[in-house]
Amino acid sequence: MPQLPNHVLFGAAYYHEYQPTDRLERDLNLMADAGFTVIRVGESVWSTWEPEEGRFDLDWLQPVLDGAQRRGIAVILGTPTYAVPPWLARLYPEIAGERSSGEPIGWGARQEVDFTHPAFRFHAERIIRRVISRYARHPAVIGFQVDNEPGLELLHNHGVFQRFTDHLRHEYGTVENLNEQWGLVYWSHRLSTWADLWRPDGNAQPQYEIAWRRFQASQTEQFISWQAEIVREYARPEQFVTTCLAYDRPAFDDDQLTEALDVTAGNAYYVMQDGLALPDRRTPTQTWTTDGTWALYLSADRMYSSKQAPFLVTETNASHIGFSWDSRPAYDGQWRQAAWALVARGARMIGYWHWHTLHFGTETYWGGILPHSGEPGRTYTELAELGAEFQQAGELVAGLTPDADVALLFSMPTRWIMQKYPALSHPDGTPDERAYQGLIEPFYRGAFDAGLQVRIIHATRLPTIDDAVRQFPVLIAAGLYLTDDETLDWLRDYAHAGGHLILGPRTGYADQQARARTDRMPARLADAAGAWYDEFSTIHTPIEVATADPAEFPIPDGSTATRWVDGLTVDGATVLAHYRHPHFGRWPAVTTRTAGRGRITHVGTVPDLALGEALLRWAASGRTSAWRDLPTSVTCTGATAADGSRLRFVHNWSFDPATVTVPIDCRDVLTGKPLPAGDDLQLAAWDVRVLVEQPPQT
Repeated sequence: MPQLPNHVLFGAAYYHEYQPTDRLERDLNLMADAGFTVIRVGESVWSTWEPEEGRFDLDWLQPVLDGAQRRGIAVILGTPTYAVPPWLARLYPEIAGERSSGEPIGWGARQEVDFTHPAFRFHAERIIRRVISRYARHPAVIGFQVDNEPGLELLHNHGVFQRFTDHLRHEYGTVENLNEQWGLVYWSHRLSTWADLWRPDGNAQPQYEIAWRRFQASQTEQFISWQAEIVREYARPEQFVTTCLAYDRPAFDDDQLTEALDVTAGNAYYVMQDGLALPDRRTPTQTWTTDGTWALYLSADRMYSSKQAPFLVTETNASHIGFSWDSRPAYDGQWRQAAWALVARGARMIGYWHWHTLHFGTETYWGGILPHSGEPGRTYTELAELGAEFQQAGELVAGLTPDADVALLFSMPTRWIMQKYPALSHPDGTPDERAYQGLIEPFYRGAFDAGLQVRIIHATRLPTIDDAVRQFPVLIAAGLYLTDDETLDWLRDYAHAGGHLILGPRTGYADQQARARTDRMPARLADAAGAWYDEFSTIHTPIEVATADPAEFPIPDGSTATRWVDGLTVDGATVLAHYRHPHFGRWPAVTTRTAGRGRITHVGTVPDLALGEALLRWAASGRTSAWRDLPTSVTCTGATAADGSRLRFVHNWSFDPATVTVPIDCRDVLTGKPLPAGDDLQLAAWDVRVLVEQPPQT
C-alpha cells in the first residue's frame, strides 16, 4: 500500500544536471543543514536520459540519489515525457501536436507533441521503463511523478479527431440520435453520416464544444493513467505515484485525472510582498499565480478538493516567480506564512521551485532558493528556519483535515463551456474567459473575509445528504451552469434536510449537454427557493444594494451588485436586499425562504467585497467560534490532526504587530510553551504561530 512519511515533506526541485559547475556535495549539505527531507528530480531532461534515439545514459543520477540517501533526504523521481528531445521531433515529425487542424505547434518550448500518437507512445514507454526500472529499487526513492503539468494543449490532430468521432459514435449510437441530442437542426447542421462531423476549429455549437472538451480531458487522463500503470510495474508497494498539476490547464479535469494517482500534487504560485497584505480591498485578476491571501487559500482548497484528501505542493515560490519584468521576492516572514497556510489546508509537502536559480533558459529569472551566485542568502536562511519548525512540529501537522464552515460546489465542465461562451464580460465589453471563476470566486472571497473556511467539492462527487448537512451547514452553488437533474434535486434535498443552500447566478440553467432548460429558473429549485426568474442582464456599472431589514440582514452602506442581475420574482420568499436603481430596483437582489428543516437563499447578482462578506457572515451566524474577533490583519484557521488534536494557525499578514487574546488553553507547537486562555498572543510583522488546543482538565 503506498505510504507517505509521517511528517511534512520539505524540499525543492533539484537539477544538478543544470549547474555550470559540480556542486552536488555542497548542495546536498546545504539542504541537509536547512532541514530538507525531499527533492524532486529527473522529470525535465529526456534528452539527458536518451541523448540520441536508442542510446541511453542512466547513470548520471546515481550520485544524486546516493548523496540524498546518505543525508536522509527522500527523492521523488519523475518521468521525462513532457519535455521531448529534439531528435525525437526531428526523426518523427508526425508526433507534433496541432492547435488547429493541420498546423503543428511550433517547436522550442515543451509539451508540443500529440501524446496520443503511437510513435510518441513507443518512445515514451521505452524511456519510462528504462528510467524507472533503473532507480525504482533505490532506497531514497519514495515516489514517482509521471509527466508534469499535463493538459497544456487542446490537440486537433487527425488521430485525436477520429477518436473523438468514434467516441461520439459509441456514446450516441446513431447520427439521428446525435442530431436530436445536440439540436443540429439549428443552422442546418444535421448529420447524414458520421463523416459529416465538422472539425473543431470553426465550431460555434455549445453542445459540440462541451463534448470536445470532455473528450480532451479524457485523453489527458488516459495518458497519465497509462504512465502510472507502467510505473507501478516497477514500484515497491510503499512508493506512491502522482503528477504535478497546474490547475489552470485547459485539457484536464483534476476530479477524473487523480483517480489514477495515489495522492494529489500541484502548484501553488502566488504574488508575494503586498499581494499578501491584509486588510485587502483589492479585486485583482487571478492567473496561474494567485494574488491575495484569500486566493492563496483558494489554491490550497482546490488541491484538497481533487481527492478530498491531503495533498503535496510540488512547486511553490522560492523567490520571485514570473518573468524578468516582474520580480517581487517575499518580505521577511512571508515564506513561513505561506508554507504554514498551505499546511493548514492539508499540504503534506512543501516543495520549492526550485533549488538553484538557473543561469540559462526560459526561467533564468524565476528565483530559486539559492541566487545565481549559488551562495546562501536571505531566502535560504528563512527556509532553514522553516525546516527546523517542520522538524519540531513532526507528525502532528502531517495530513491535516482542514476545517470547513462552508462548502462550495465546483464544476469543471461549466468552466470549460464558459471559456468559449462566457456569462460575463470585461469592463470594456469583451468576453471574459474567466467568467466561471468570476461567478464563484466572490462567494469564496466573501467567506474568507468573514473568517470562514471553505471546502470545495466537485459537483460530480457529492457526499450523502446526511454527511453534507453534518459537515457543511452552509453550501454555495453559484455559477453551476451545466448540471444534471440529480444534482439539482440533491441541492433541494440538502436544504430540506437542514442545510442552508446559497444559490448564485447561472446555477441550473443548462443540462450537461449545454442545452438551456425549459423550467422557470433556477431549474428544479424555484419552488423550494420561493423565487424564480426568466429575465437577466449583465451590468457594467456596479449597482448599490440596500437591505430590506437591517436587523435581519445587516450589510454595509455602499454595498453593490456587480456584473450580473437576475430578474427575481418573489413567490413565497422573503426579500433580504434590493437594488437602488430606477430599472433594476423592481427586482430583489437577495431572497431567502425556509425549506423543510433548512433554508434556500438566492443571490441574484455577483456580490462585491462588502456584500459578499456580509452575506456569508449572515449565513453562518450560527457557526460561532471563539477565534472570530480578530484584528483586521489576522487570520485564524483550524484543522484536525490524525490523532484528533485540534490545531490553530494564527497569521498576521501585515508589517504592523498584532495581539490576539487566546480564548482557550493552547500550547505553542513550535516552542512548546503553554498559552492559557486569556493570555495575549503577540504576533510580529508577517508572523505565524501554530497552536494546539488543550482539552479541559477533568
